[in-house]
Amino acid sequence: MTNAINWFEIPVTDFTRAKKFYETLLGAEIMEVPFPNGKYGMLPADMEKGVGGGLVQGEGFEPSDKGTIVYLNGGDDLSGSLSRVEQAGGKIVMPKTSIGQNGFMALFIDTEGNKVALHSMK
Repeated sequence: MTNAINWFEIPVTDFTRAKKFYETLLGAEIMEVPFPNGKYGMLPADMEKGVGGGLVQGEGFEPSDKGTIVYLNGGDDLSGSLSRVEQAGGKIVMPKTSIGQNGFMALFIDTEGNKVALHSMK
């Protein structure tokens, strides 16, 4: 086993708002795909080389700022993505913080109320 995680889903209540937020944050298009009884958007991923995930709206998917935290790729320097959090409607709850030899992290609350993190090496 290479990675303990192979897929994650971020629950949303307003799919259109969340899609716009994450497209702004990541600077990339989120592709909508069919999903029974809801809506689904795939975040950018190279499924042959890494972990992927998506935004999901539907019964049983409830946003939360408690529990598991997903760390999104902040690119070479997470400062760029982090600078777009609040302009896109989110709230930074932990600014860019050094985690020593493991790089940097930051925490934010997205437009749906999920606590999510960014990680980069610079």
